[in-house]
Amino acid sequence: MIRVENLTKKFKLNKKQMLEMKTKDPIKVAVNHLSFQAKPGEIYGLLGPNGAGKTTTLRCLATLIKPTEGEIYVNDYEVQKNPEEVRSSIGFLTNEIKMDEQFDVDYMFRFFGRLHKLSEEQIEVRKRELFPYFGIDEFSRKKIKELSTGMKQKAAIAVSLVHDPDIIIFDEPTNGLDIITARNVTDYLKGLKEKGKLIIISTHIMSEAEKLCDRIGIVIDGQKVAEGTLEELLRATGSKDLEDAFFELYKDARKGE
Repeated sequence: MIRVENLTKKFKLNKKQMLEMKTKDPIKVAVNHLSFQAKPGEIYGLLGPNGAGKTTTLRCLATLIKPTEGEIYVNDYEVQKNPEEVRSSIGFLTNEIKMDEQFDVDYMFRFFGRLHKLSEEQIEVRKRELFPYFGIDEFSRKKIKELSTGMKQKAAIAVSLVHDPDIIIFDEPTNGLDIITARNVTDYLKGLKEKGKLIIISTHIMSEAEKLCDRIGIVIDGQKVAEGTLEELLRATGSKDLEDAFFELYKDARKGE
């Protein structure tokens, strides 16, 4: 179970960032009193445009950055009070986390397996499952820097799942992948859900959210403006598909600006 309660994250901007963002306010509110829950056996999606606060939310969940306000519980562990316990139970993937390009895929997989206190036998079992599925067997001895963008993404996914975590947190899981590999990734996530895993993804791809997510939280300007199943969101907005529903909610959120 994951519980996010009134999560707020503020960043202090330097002068250059203020100029780039065309603001005189030195404080950027990336996430603004965001709350939601996700439970085992479901895929929960955070859907929103770039800059909505999705990645910041997931980075707080994964203990990479500290919330300014609010609390986050992962399997009853609070992320700021029990970060080690949280890290041991999650697999986290974001484009902002890069593997060391001087090492090969096999080395990185084993390195992270050992970090998670897996035995060599357990690492080998996970390798035999994940490498063939994601098509990285023949690339396992290649250095990360020699891989294509898509192959790097597949290797990163395998590495993030080495310890078979109960909770999977993926930021834009199909970003940079070709259509076949993207389908492999989404099918794999569905399989994990069927095993009772809890999966949280962020995405700005409407079709991905429609097909993959059991429930969707729509985030605009750091705030959750709607939440529910696809059917509930369509019914609430009187829309025929998720894209139309999103734009209705987006227009409502921007009224009065």
